[in-house]
Amino acid sequence: MSSDVTPPEEEQGLEVRTYFVRGRNVLLARADFSALYVDYYLHLNDQGLRPEPRCDAIFKDALAALVLHCASRPWNESIAWTVNFQDPLFNLFLTGNSSQGTVVGTLFTEDIKKRDRNLFCSDIVRGQNPSHRSMIEFEGNNAFRAVDQYYQQSEQRQARLFEKGEEDFILLTAQPDCDQAWLASLTTAAIQQLDVDEELSLLEQRYYKWQCGCSQRRMFSILAETMKRDPEALFEDEAFLRMNCPRCGARYTITREAMEAFVENEGQKQA
Repeated sequence: MSSDVTPPEEEQGLEVRTYFVRGRNVLLARADFSALYVDYYLHLNDQGLRPEPRCDAIFKDALAALVLHCASRPWNESIAWTVNFQDPLFNLFLTGNSSQGTVVGTLFTEDIKKRDRNLFCSDIVRGQNPSHRSMIEFEGNNAFRAVDQYYQQSEQRQARLFEKGEEDFILLTAQPDCDQAWLASLTTAAIQQLDVDEELSLLEQRYYKWQCGCSQRRMFSILAETMKRDPEALFEDEAFLRMNCPRCGARYTITREAMEAFVENEGQKQA
């Protein structure tokens, strides 16, 4: 149900605007990511997470690229990217949902498999349809160039990502009958003049906020079946275990006593 009441800006989240570049048949998505990056670093601080600077810089660029990508796609899509980089060696996970206006992610640096090339995996769910997966190999350790290669190989069309200003990013994607030569020729200098040199028509505004939705209870639910089958294998004679949310990296401490109480309570509900 729609509402005539506009939520406060802090509740709306990051504003992403999309434009149509007239005469070029290109879709442009743009946002200033300062506020979203603040939320990301507040999350890291709350969880005591300290990613290695090189990995963190790549993650931030990938986060911006995912949000702009989501804003360029249909409203009813949920998109997840899992990207493996070999230098530096780490994986990142990002997911965005336009209908909910949420984005979240994390990175992994332990037990990463060495490969000959980097790997980019995209999972898309549109509405109630089954998930669609595409996977490509790519070169380099630049998140923007990785997304460029994803568009070329998986979507069979051009995309260009640029930093217009500090934490102000632009994604341009080819539409049918796109001026391919113009899109390919764009430079950072040309991007600075884009508002002047080209006719841009505002299409829509979307809002995204850093939000996972994980909780202690959700972690209990994930572990419940294992607890029922083999609690000793789960806790290995320990009074508690630690686990991280696979979506945002949030840290949870699960005590054996609380886990037993949860399983018992769920069993009573189903009886």
